[in-house]
Amino acid sequence: MALWLTLGILAGAIYLFVTERLRVDVVALLVMTALVVTGVLSMTEGLSGFSSQATIMVAAMFVLSASLQRNGAVAAIGEVLSRIRSQWLFLLVMLVLVSCVAAFVNNTATVAVFLPLVLAASTANRWAPSKFLIPLSYMSQAAGVCTLIGTSTNLLVDAMARDAAGVGFTLFEFAPLGIVFVGICMLYLMTVGRWLLPDRGVPGTAENEHVGRYVAELLVPEESSAIGLRRNQVVPASIDDAVVLEILRDGRAVYGADAEVRAGDRLLLRGEWKHIAAVRKARRLKFDHVARDLDGDIDAERVQVEVMVSPGSHLIGHTLSGMRFGHMYRARVHGIHRRLLDVRQPLDHVQLNLGDVLLLDAPARAIEDLRADKGMIVLGTRKQARPDPFRATLSVLVMVATIGVAALGWLSIVEAALVGCGALLVFGLIEPDEAYRAIDWRVILLLAGILPLGVALQKSGGAALAADFMIGTLGGFGPLAALAAVYLMTSIATEFMSNNASAVLVVPIALATAESMGIDPKPLLVAVAFAASTSFATPISYQTNTMVFTAGGYRFSDFVRIGLPLNVVFCTAAIVLIPRFFPF
Repeated sequence: MALWLTLGILAGAIYLFVTERLRVDVVALLVMTALVVTGVLSMTEGLSGFSSQATIMVAAMFVLSASLQRNGAVAAIGEVLSRIRSQWLFLLVMLVLVSCVAAFVNNTATVAVFLPLVLAASTANRWAPSKFLIPLSYMSQAAGVCTLIGTSTNLLVDAMARDAAGVGFTLFEFAPLGIVFVGICMLYLMTVGRWLLPDRGVPGTAENEHVGRYVAELLVPEESSAIGLRRNQVVPASIDDAVVLEILRDGRAVYGADAEVRAGDRLLLRGEWKHIAAVRKARRLKFDHVARDLDGDIDAERVQVEVMVSPGSHLIGHTLSGMRFGHMYRARVHGIHRRLLDVRQPLDHVQLNLGDVLLLDAPARAIEDLRADKGMIVLGTRKQARPDPFRATLSVLVMVATIGVAALGWLSIVEAALVGCGALLVFGLIEPDEAYRAIDWRVILLLAGILPLGVALQKSGGAALAADFMIGTLGGFGPLAALAAVYLMTSIATEFMSNNASAVLVVPIALATAESMGIDPKPLLVAVAFAASTSFATPISYQTNTMVFTAGGYRFSDFVRIGLPLNVVFCTAAIVLIPRFFPF
């Protein structure tokens, strides 16, 4: 009975992860609750994810990474990019710097720091940012597999293996193989990748201002020439890349006989920003002044600025109206650019997601406040605050000491990380409230909620069942075939769901397969860690891909064209090289 309940819960979890009907952390907590309520796991087993070393370690690494960001240590490294004038050298130096940072700092945090730096430097040199942002994301992922702390997935695989089989990894045990993968990724991006990368134009030039497709909400005033027109008649024939998605009246879409534009309606337009601006001018439409007090000083200089919703942002899951965005930031949202431009409701009712880009109209003096907000990344040219050399150096020393103490075996990785966080607080390098805000609690809840599923798969026999099927199918081809199957299973799953969720699903199967075949489980575990941490073929498969997708103005097909060959290369390299570094 427990087996069928576990498989039913697993099927439901996979469906929710793939369809994204609920946030991944919510799905994980629902899975944990279902396993406990149905009696598959005891209460202690169900809550074991909260006390897992992986969960605690990931939280500690968020704090350590935040200190490096807060005190300018990572930004100081990134400033080297602004001095390079050769496009080829710029790409090479960026890849090297990112690989050095992302091996020890959470890769989403690394991309969050480098993203505006790369945008600023490339735009200043009149290079298309789309030539650099996919490489930024891919390299941050490849570098993350070099150390145990490079990604949360590595820590998760290690924790599950230790709990289930007493097998674990040292801090730098992944490094020899990880460095080879970094080299492969760098060679690919510097050669084939450069040829495949699209040119989406340079933001800030007259012909490419605000590159990317937005959804904007425009008010129909009494003098508008759109009045009396139907939805498909609003965009003049001379404007080819703009479409009216909805006519909104009293906040609701209108259809049928009433679907003619009236004064006071609001139109949802989708298209390139320059085309939206052309429709606005041609039909004499206006941006709605939602709140008059946002105008402030009518003589103050106003600017348009693009900001991205960052990983772990307090904006995620909230609407503009619900958080009173305009009053909080003294800015109006003129447009939203997101992965799926399927907005069918007023912009202030849209729930914000990671990677959403908001085009804001704000006073020039408000820009610094926007930059200071950790929930947003200001895109485009920006001046970096000069770091405090002493505090930046001290933050780096704390990180180095944490890694060194763990590498020498004086303390466990978790103990060293907790001591490092304590040192940051004692030295005043990060404030307690900042430390709490630095932790992406969605990731923590995802880990804590999904880890019990791995326990249930082992306890109920689900993992053994899958392993028996795999051995029955591939057993005659030896352990190398099992390694290939585990890598492919994880890699494919990661393209459609959270990398941590896919690792949790496959680790128990890998352990059961290794036990049944009588081989060392480490090669299979390494395959899971590497496949789950390097996901290139879709913009939804990894947070860093989602971040650069909107900022670079990419299309979904760009990731398939560039990332799928790299996935194939990584898979081939893994099958050939993992047994050499981790023998069966």
